[in-house]
Amino acid sequence: MSTYVYGITAATHPSLPEGTGGVGDPPRGVRILKEGDLAAVVSDAPEGLRPKRRELLAHQNVLSEVGAEGCVLPMRFGSVAPDDRAVTGVLAERAEHYAERLGALDGRVEYNVKATHVEEAVLHHVMAQNPEIRALAESNRQAGGGTYETKIQLGEMVAAAVKGKEAEDATALERALEPTADAVSVGPESTGWLANVSFLVKREVADDFLEAVERARGEMPHLEVRVNGPLPPYSFVEPGPAEPAGTAAGGADAGAG
Repeated sequence: MSTYVYGITAATHPSLPEGTGGVGDPPRGVRILKEGDLAAVVSDAPEGLRPKRRELLAHQNVLSEVGAEGCVLPMRFGSVAPDDRAVTGVLAERAEHYAERLGALDGRVEYNVKATHVEEAVLHHVMAQNPEIRALAESNRQAGGGTYETKIQLGEMVAAAVKGKEAEDATALERALEPTADAVSVGPESTGWLANVSFLVKREVADDFLEAVERARGEMPHLEVRVNGPLPPYSFVEPGPAEPAGTAAGGADAGAG
C-alpha cells in the first residue's frame, strides 16, 4: 500500500485528534510515522486520487489541524511514497535539513498576495502619464476614430504602457509588504495577475502585515489586491519524502495559488 504524505513535524508535536480523516472516499485514517526527532503525517494513499475540491480540502484540513498545534512542513497535494518505510528512510536521510526548516518556519505562516489592475483606472494612469499616447488618441478622435494604422499604433502603445505599469506596480506592491515579512517567494506568472507573491510572516505580526496590505490598497487604488492566508508555508519548503505525484496521484498544488 502506497503512503500519502501530508507534512513533516517534530516527533514531539502534539497528537492529532482521534479519528482524523484525510484524502480518499471514505477518508483514510491519518497516522503519524516517527523517525528520530522527526515525524511524518501520513495516511494510506487511495487509488485513482485526483485533485478534486473535496480531496484538496481534505489535504488542507489535515495540515490545518496539525499546524494549529505547531510547525509543520507541508507537502503538496498528491505527495505519495511507495510505503511507510520509504517515508521514514527519507526522514532519516534528510534529518538535518528538516530540522533546520522546522526551526526556521516555527511560529510563521504564509500569506499569498495576488494583484491585478482595475482596467479603467490603469488606462487613466497610462493616458495621464504618457503625452504621446494622449496626443495620438486626440488625433484619432478628431479624425473620426483615425485610420486602421493609427488605431493599431495606439493599441500597441497602450498595451506596452500597461505592461510597463504592471511591472512597476508589482515591484511597488512587493516593496510595500516585504518589511513586515521574514521572507518573500515570487510565484510563477499566471494569466490575469500582475503579481503573485507569497510572504512568510510571524504569527504575532500577522495583523501588521494585513494593515500593510490595506495601506497598499489605499495608496494604489488602481490595483485589485487579493490575500489568501494564513496558510501553511508551502512556498518556503522544499519537496520532502515523496515526489509531488504527477502520475501516481494526479498531483496538484494545494497551496497558495
